[in-house]
Amino acid sequence: MENNKDITLLADADFYEDALFKPAFLDQDFLLAAECRPLRLQMELLKPEVYLAKAGVHATVIVIGSARIAEPAKAEQELVALKHNHPNDVAAIQIAENKLRYSRYYHEAEKLAFLVTQYRGEGEIDRLHIATGGGPSYMEAANRGAQRAGGPSIALSVSLPHERGPNRYITPELTFKFHYFAMRKMHFLIRAKAMVVFPGGFGTLDELIEALTLMQTGKINPFPILIFARDFWEKLINFDWLVETGVIASADLKLFQYVETAEEAWQGIVDFYKL
Repeated sequence: MENNKDITLLADADFYEDALFKPAFLDQDFLLAAECRPLRLQMELLKPEVYLAKAGVHATVIVIGSARIAEPAKAEQELVALKHNHPNDVAAIQIAENKLRYSRYYHEAEKLAFLVTQYRGEGEIDRLHIATGGGPSYMEAANRGAQRAGGPSIALSVSLPHERGPNRYITPELTFKFHYFAMRKMHFLIRAKAMVVFPGGFGTLDELIEALTLMQTGKINPFPILIFARDFWEKLINFDWLVETGVIASADLKLFQYVETAEEAWQGIVDFYKL
């Protein structure tokens, strides 16, 4: 005679709650497993692709730069407070003075984004959208400039330990959050018609050098790379020394252009595409 106590009934509610019974797409533990990393990468590639296509976003101007340099008024306040509260902290005061020095480009980022967003043309590039990392500083300025021009802008955010969330000038329906830096950088470049680079640290360097490398090796089509604050970048990277030591060609220096104003940067884009 069959022993009923050893029988598990399919009608048992616990069975239906068991992870193994869930459809794969509803099983979060499974989706977050190491074996599913390729699927997560594919989803991070696909989701923005679908929504940006629906929104008619085909051409972007990327704006990258440090998240640590405040707009001029705030940078000046921070310097004044530091001098008052810690007058003997020479190193910290020097850093604050440098931040104030490069904060002036906040307004150039905002002006350039305004010019880019206002553009309406014909042909392959009929409209340009600003794309940033969605953070503060120069990224905020660019999203702000696009908003001031009455247009949407894209924010490609990334999960970070001390993330504050996207800035207040982003367009919510065109804001995406990434786990993988690689997928985020890919989406920066897929639709890029220009890259605008402001002073920045490791993240900015990573994005700039990857774009230069892909362009140098023919992996992506050339587009204008417009670098603000020549004195900052020439102190940071001695590109001429790379030529002198033979690790890059002199022609590689033509892959980018130094600029100081929004108008100069916009003219670089206009000239490249004959807009």
